[in-house]
Formats: sequence, C-alpha cells, structure tokens
Amino acid sequence: MTFLERICEALNLAGVKYVVVGGHAVALHGAVRGTIDVDIALRWTKNNLLQTEAALQNLGLKSHLPLTAEDVYLYRDEYIRNRNLIAWNFYNPDNLAEQLDLIINYDAKGKRNIKKTIAGTAIPVLI
Repeated sequence: MTFLERICEALNLAGVKYVVVGGHAVALHGAVRGTIDVDIALRWTKNNLLQTEAALQNLGLKSHLPLTAEDVYLYRDEYIRNRNLIAWNFYNPDNLAEQLDLIINYDAKGKRNIKKTIAGTAIPVLI
C-alpha cells in the first residue's frame, strides 16, 4: 500500500472531510507530475482538524513543528499572517520520504471533488 493510500484510508476511517490537492491531485487527474509529499486540504472545523491529527499520529506521523491541532485551530490566522505558515507538515521519522502537508490557508468546504479509487481506497481529489 502506498503512502497516499495509507493516509487516505486512515482519514476515511476517521471520518475526516478532506481533499487531496497539489502534485498527487494533478497526477490523479492524469497529468505527469513528480512529487514526494502528499498535500491535503480539510473542511475547516475544529473536530475535523482534531480527527486528522489523531489519524496521522496513528500512522506514526509526527508534526514537524511543536504544534497541536488545537493550536492550529485557535491561532490559524496569526500563523498565516505573521508567520507565513500555509501548511502544517507531518513526517514519518522512520522514512523521511513520507511527508504530508496539511494546507491551513484553504477551506475545502463546498469545493468540488471527484473520488478516485486506488486498490480499494477512495481518494477525494480536488477538481
């Protein structure tokens, strides 16, 4: 199972509302694009963010910054405006090629997406 599939399976099981964006989304739409990290955007709610953090931690991923979902939810605007933080990075300490960026300056609520299925895993991809 690929890193993308593991992430999407974990988020799906946790009931997270999200879409895949960035290079993987471009590739899933059929364009040739090389990328390593997975980029996701959430429907921006506190519960969704907390569920995402828990799902990623259950996969063994660690936050690159000393932040929690609670911090990001409460101080999102300040992080974006004053610290130029647009993505909260998670990584696998056992395999540094496995990285995920959680886009914090974008709300996936109401955005159109299509479902792609890879090896039985549904992957919502931003259109």
